[in-house]
Amino acid sequence: MAEFTFYTVAMSRGQISRWALHEAGADYEHVVFDWDTKPENFRDINPMGKVPALVHHHATSNGGAHDHTVTECAAINHYLAETHPQAGLLPDSHERAAYFRWLFFASGPLEQAIMARMMGWDVPAEREATTGFGSFERTLDALDGWLCAHDFAAGTRFTMADTYVGSQFVWGLRFGTIPERPSFKAYVERVTQRPAYGEANAIDAQLIAGAAG
Repeated sequence: MAEFTFYTVAMSRGQISRWALHEAGADYEHVVFDWDTKPENFRDINPMGKVPALVHHHATSNGGAHDHTVTECAAINHYLAETHPQAGLLPDSHERAAYFRWLFFASGPLEQAIMARMMGWDVPAEREATTGFGSFERTLDALDGWLCAHDFAAGTRFTMADTYVGSQFVWGLRFGTIPERPSFKAYVERVTQRPAYGEANAIDAQLIAGAAG
């Protein structure tokens, strides 16, 4: 048995965490299904019924074993960085603030802003203070300001935060949910040059093609 079991759907947010699995060099097997054929036990793994989900088959020092389940892409990706420190994807003491700031900004305000725009939910100016993102433009401006001055989410080098932040921009620029700005385009070009991104993307592209065919 592989150390990790990864549950995903071909065209889903699972692509974000597959990239992280390859960056970490994790020993994993995947369970791929579609929304109509979820495994019977999947509700036990994630009561929300969402993908991805990661199950860590953790061996203990006394010869025993037990499973740890992680859901939500940002949590999965950071967990993989924590369990694979040799991959060098964790922030150092000077990078931690920016690492966690932008990892959770991308999984919170950025995703909220994008989904609100996609759903046609307009936030009145007088109610912006009550939302988690303020406004779509303000959210993008915050990231634009950072990426104009820094190459990566944590600063000068790639960390696991970039698998999540980068995926938001890869997806957003590809499908038009994020407008193209020079800093966003340059950032996507940097992160998609990673060999692990190419490996993971090739697997998901094959799965998507198979599902479509």
